[in-house]
Amino acid sequence: MADTKFWVVVNHEEQYSIWPVGQQVPAGWNTVGEADTEEACLDRIETLWTDMRPKSVRERASQ
Repeated sequence: MADTKFWVVVNHEEQYSIWPVGQQVPAGWNTVGEADTEEACLDRIETLWTDMRPKSVRERASQ
């Protein structure tokens, strides 16, 4: 399992997750960056996803 690679994926609400390489990324999600280890992908998400609120909620709050 240590050799398993993952994608960081993001949806239209700018919510992030990881997805195993070799499995089709679900509709509505797009890969971000290069495939990497689970730990590296989770670290990337921690850097990218600084506000856990969905994009639509953030936009309403800023109006």
